[in-house]
Amino acid sequence: MFLSNERDSYLGKPHKRLQLVFRAIYFVAFLNKKRIDRNTLVLSQLVRDPSYIIDIERINDHEKQLFHGINKEALAKLVREKDFNGLLQFGGVLQVVVILGSDQKEGIRMHENGVEQRKVTFGSNIYDKPQAKSFLSFVVEGFNDTTIIILLVCAVFSLGFGIKQHGPKEGWYDGGSIIVAVILVLAVSSISNFKQSRQFLKLSEESKDIKVEVMREGRRQEVSIFDIVVGDVVCLKIGDQIPADGLFLDGHSLQVDESSMTGESDHVQINETQNPFLVCGTKVMDGYGHMLVTSVGANNAWGQMMCTITDDKNEQTPLQNRLNKLTKYIGNVGLLVAFLVLVTLMIRYFTGHTENESGQKEFVGSKTKADDIMNSLIRIIAAAVTIIVVAIPEGLPLAVTLTLAYSMRRMMLDHAMVRKLSACETMGSATTICTDKTGTLTLNQMQVTEFFLGTEMIMTTSQLAPDVVQLLQEAACLNTTGDVYTTPSGPPEICGGPTEKAILSWALTSLLVNFNELKQKYQILHVEVFNSEKKRSGVLVTKNSTGRVHTHWKGAAEMILALCSTYYVKSGKIAPIHHEERKELDLKIEYMASKSLRCIAFAYKESNAENQALEETELTLLGLVGLKDPCRPGVKGAVESCRAAGVGIKMITGDNVFTAKSIAFECGILQPGEDLNIAVIEGPAFRSYSQEERMEIVEKIRVMARSSPCDKLLMVGCLKQKGHVVAVTGDGTNDAPALKAADIGLSMGIQGTEVAKESSDIVILDDNFTTVVTVLKWGRCVYNNIQKFIQFQLTVNVAALVINFVAAASSGEVPLTAVQLLWVNLIMDTLGALALATERPSSDLMNKKPVGRTKPLITGVMWRNLLAQALYQVTVLLILQFKGSAIFHVNKKVKDTLIFNTFVLCQVFNEFNARNLEKKNIFHGILKNRLFVGIVGVTIVLQVIMVEFLRKFADTERLNWTQWAACIGISSLSWPIGCIIKCIPVSNK
Repeated sequence: MFLSNERDSYLGKPHKRLQLVFRAIYFVAFLNKKRIDRNTLVLSQLVRDPSYIIDIERINDHEKQLFHGINKEALAKLVREKDFNGLLQFGGVLQVVVILGSDQKEGIRMHENGVEQRKVTFGSNIYDKPQAKSFLSFVVEGFNDTTIIILLVCAVFSLGFGIKQHGPKEGWYDGGSIIVAVILVLAVSSISNFKQSRQFLKLSEESKDIKVEVMREGRRQEVSIFDIVVGDVVCLKIGDQIPADGLFLDGHSLQVDESSMTGESDHVQINETQNPFLVCGTKVMDGYGHMLVTSVGANNAWGQMMCTITDDKNEQTPLQNRLNKLTKYIGNVGLLVAFLVLVTLMIRYFTGHTENESGQKEFVGSKTKADDIMNSLIRIIAAAVTIIVVAIPEGLPLAVTLTLAYSMRRMMLDHAMVRKLSACETMGSATTICTDKTGTLTLNQMQVTEFFLGTEMIMTTSQLAPDVVQLLQEAACLNTTGDVYTTPSGPPEICGGPTEKAILSWALTSLLVNFNELKQKYQILHVEVFNSEKKRSGVLVTKNSTGRVHTHWKGAAEMILALCSTYYVKSGKIAPIHHEERKELDLKIEYMASKSLRCIAFAYKESNAENQALEETELTLLGLVGLKDPCRPGVKGAVESCRAAGVGIKMITGDNVFTAKSIAFECGILQPGEDLNIAVIEGPAFRSYSQEERMEIVEKIRVMARSSPCDKLLMVGCLKQKGHVVAVTGDGTNDAPALKAADIGLSMGIQGTEVAKESSDIVILDDNFTTVVTVLKWGRCVYNNIQKFIQFQLTVNVAALVINFVAAASSGEVPLTAVQLLWVNLIMDTLGALALATERPSSDLMNKKPVGRTKPLITGVMWRNLLAQALYQVTVLLILQFKGSAIFHVNKKVKDTLIFNTFVLCQVFNEFNARNLEKKNIFHGILKNRLFVGIVGVTIVLQVIMVEFLRKFADTERLNWTQWAACIGISSLSWPIGCIIKCIPVSNK
């Protein structure tokens, strides 16, 4: 046994000390009885101390730790290897409960063997993760860029020849400046990527912090999965993830999916007689029960496996893939231009068409020194390579990463947790949202407001016969997955799902039942958990005192009513259900549904004691209850917002058609005057249509009632075939196929099962439809921010390439040096991405039609804007290149500085234009984005420093106030040009 000396809880408590003595004697007797063959060697593995002498003084030894002597490795191995024979050697599951100081019904007692002590002894439910990518790894990745390597090689050669020719004091400027500029660009991009990587890891950790229900001190309570300890009794239900390795205590029809551990897709039956082993990381697919935690964290198989897996998957979203192709295409164009510039400059140099600063030819055949030739060649190669660096829009992937990280962080604050990066951008393209009703459109705060016994509304249960009340108490309290904890002072605490809590609350207040006392009087023989297809749950019970067996069913009113042939009346008599009675009962159900009530029916049948199956025919109807679940505030406005945005809303619910229609009208999904014969359909009817018929009507459907998860999956498939980008909400295990099939799966954070959450892309933490609309808005914002940055960057690319090529071809020199181009690269790649990728969503985004699947990334509007700005910049800069000296009466060095300064300031002013692709007011909401304002300010300050103070480094000359004013004036004209060009109508396709 893994018995230990327990101390703290037994000090000063004689009855506790006697209890420990009794346990020790029991263990010794058990060991002596079992020590009959070699198999008991397993037993000794679990005890480090072979002595079983009881020493009361040792029990009181303050220095001894709690649980001393328990071999946690052997205990973990027992479950990991599913050693059933070994478990029997230890006396079975219940004996392990005792040894771990827990209780099958009440769980661990906090004051006797606290959580912290268990963590010290057995470890915490966390595991060591592989080290995340360091900052240095991002720097190394940056240096792996071929163009950067070529540029650095050129810089090193330039540095060497420069020092040789001009000495260390003056000769380092050209080469050293390029090296410093490259390091600066790499440092900024590496820091940005490193920060975003840490942000993604943090969000990933938050997504793993799921809530688990445990029994502690006899109370069911929610704790973090990381706070689970050995000895905890965990409550399991359909869709839960097993939080640690453990042993099955009790439950019904428990089946788990162990494919994550074994690869086998068949569900495994869990029971106490053959397979009580529950493995961490597996999923509950059917039934419910309780388990005893035996090992946590890295001590179980799941933890050991996760220790070797890193979360840094470098997930590429569809938009990133599209941008990578765009980057490659632009890079190829830049490569071609750079090659042409290189060839042109080489030809002009070796043919004697270039001059040095003194106005003399640079190349004069054999008279030219080898060092001068090498310096000139390196300068030409560096210029060509720098053009490639500027031409390749490396900022595009960075902009996507930045905007995704920013939107994920903001969405978390708006109650939406992103599990898959691609969902952020895909949600912006959504054309249809298929939503649940309960908890999403409604508050999920149910309350029984009406009760019918047969066809008569009952205001107070005192009107009912005692035997009817007794049967209703059985129906409410035995056929439930909920629980009631009675406190010494204050009202009882009710646990369970919203429907279960509402019915149990009604049973406590109206039926005046003593929940725990009633449960002790009955034994549960068999359970059929709630089924999405049958829409009912059942239980087979026997009363301990009489041995009478009852079958109880609870579920959707019309489903239960179809199984009934008789019903109870107030007097306690049973009346047959003829055609007229059935019609009247149907009307009562419709009456409650028309008031937006969820209708639940109770039915029972006295069964044969030998028959373990639940009866499903000739049942007696016990009653009908109507549960009110009010609509969430703001849902109607959210639905109208979606309509304005061109996004269709379809409500898919398991409720009957009358309840569904009532809620749909209340939420604004159905409009007055709409043809309900087309807009509203039931799941079975939709299922029965041919594929052609479904495709014809699927876009017209607004509400699907009495639907199953298969119907939801079928609708998603039809909508996708029609070309829609479909978002689907779901909370149940059976919703997993539809969540996976949809373009965006949205699971519910409160009511959603772990299976549903793992199948989804985004978790709606507050289960609110308004949050779904917020996610839609953020998705559009991500897409819009990327388009803004693409327009901004392509403008710079086009202008830089044209200017350098034309200048090189005509005059044999490039107006912008390598360092200056690298500075421009830094402005547009990193700072530009930071400024434009962090814009928050505006209300205008919800006035546009969805992008859908086929709309191009670079729209007609974007081409109009960027070509106009690029044409203006090219025109102005070429005028400065060829006529600048004459216009401003300056030398070549000042002219080149004017070109550089004007080019950079044009990008700063154009950054404002890029904030809004279509609206003329580019300053709307600018003060809300302090990061944008800050980056623009920093860029201007750094540009002043580059021009005025880093002349040697940037190869510039100081400018006077007139020249600065001229640069600013020329650059600021991009604002009125942007405003005028937006007046030209362009197709946005």
